[in-house]
Amino acid sequence: MSQTLLALACFAMTLVCYYGAKKLYRRHKSWWRAPILLAPVTLMVLVMLLKIPLPVYFEYTHYLVALLAPATIAFALPIYRERALICRYPLTISLGVLAGLSLGLGTTWLLVQLVQLPSDLSHSILVRSVSTPFALAAVHSFGGVPELTAMLVLATGVIGMLVSEPLFKLARIKSAIGKGCALGASAHGAGAAKASEIGQQEGVIASLTMIFTGISMVLGAPVFAGWLS
Repeated sequence: MSQTLLALACFAMTLVCYYGAKKLYRRHKSWWRAPILLAPVTLMVLVMLLKIPLPVYFEYTHYLVALLAPATIAFALPIYRERALICRYPLTISLGVLAGLSLGLGTTWLLVQLVQLPSDLSHSILVRSVSTPFALAAVHSFGGVPELTAMLVLATGVIGMLVSEPLFKLARIKSAIGKGCALGASAHGAGAAKASEIGQQEGVIASLTMIFTGISMVLGAPVFAGWLS
């Protein structure tokens, strides 16, 4: 198979994995079937088994990454739809965003100070707690590598999704608003998916918190980068 055909096959394989995972998740909602986890894991296994060179895999699939920028505009839709909920809980959502942003940045900065990490990794990990489109927009202010940041964002979301319920039980958090804010601010899209499994209100609050945390990160990134450098 020529390199061009293989690259096109990789593009098609990526779409099939994503839409297949999405369809499976709609039928059977569980954390390990979430598209944010199942699709990339399946793709990584296939790329490794088939020994596909990464430059060939990314030859056409990088166009999918480019779609993240215009997709960010779509975040305005849930803000408009849930404006009544935002007006009902402005302080709760604001505190969730503030806590998520400060804890995400602060704990990551502390980790970088305590553990000797390669320069690229230490600059790319600081925005790991916000959703991928926002993280990719903000990481340039920190001097990080977008591809590395995308992987760290994914890992953060998956870990947050896995540990959230045991932590809620341990901390005795029973409030739907509290669970939604915590998941949206710390585990972005994966957290919002997990919150939707727990309950409708948790899912909506998690989505709004995720969006406002991401917007705050993008707007504040030049200032945060100056503080943390």
